[in-house]
Amino acid sequence: MDRRKSIKSILLGSVAGGLAIHGCAPGEENEALAQQLVENTNYFGRTPEELEEIAKLNAEQFFNAHELETIDVLSNLILPPNENGGPTEAGVPDFVEFMAKDIPELQTTLRGGLMWLDHKSNTDYGTEFKISPEVSQKAILDPIAFYDPEIPMDDHPLEVQFFNLMRNLTLTGYYTSKVGIKDLGYQGNMPNIWDGVPQDVLDQHGMAYEEEWLAKCIDQSKRGVIAEWDENGNLLT
Repeated sequence: MDRRKSIKSILLGSVAGGLAIHGCAPGEENEALAQQLVENTNYFGRTPEELEEIAKLNAEQFFNAHELETIDVLSNLILPPNENGGPTEAGVPDFVEFMAKDIPELQTTLRGGLMWLDHKSNTDYGTEFKISPEVSQKAILDPIAFYDPEIPMDDHPLEVQFFNLMRNLTLTGYYTSKVGIKDLGYQGNMPNIWDGVPQDVLDQHGMAYEEEWLAKCIDQSKRGVIAEWDENGNLLT
């Protein structure tokens, strides 16, 4: 059995157990969930209950096409793209859509804010926000992007609450995506390097490392080299 099938078998057993608690017999239902856990890395390790909730939310649609297009334009104004991409490539509109469904109390602020953007743009420039020139879009956003932090957010006008929420969602959606992580240059947990006691400290105390002892230590210059093994498990390099 290959590794992929082994993982699937392990997950299938855990999913089956979870479904049994809920009165579901093993079969196609838990097989489908296990397959989803194995093949879709976005959902890896989710419980049956979590998968059920995610599937339910994904089957729903909150924002219409116009609203999603406006969110896309707005998110790119909040966080302009660079050589690694931007909010569009990071899937920020889809992230905002999911969060609106997952946290329903955000819906009024988000939808109300989008309506406000179009109303303001139509009133001032005679066009919808998403198709207005960028200079006009920024003229609309500047007054609501900067607010008095001494005033509780709930006491600010809807449009200010909306922009603050969209800014937070845009940054969260972007920097938790593959595009955003690449932009940060985050490489995950990396081991630190300790080169021993500094030479000046050793000199100060009249101490020195023994060459024989140093020869037994790991050569830090090769710490990035991946070890290679032969078919019998012997270390080659």
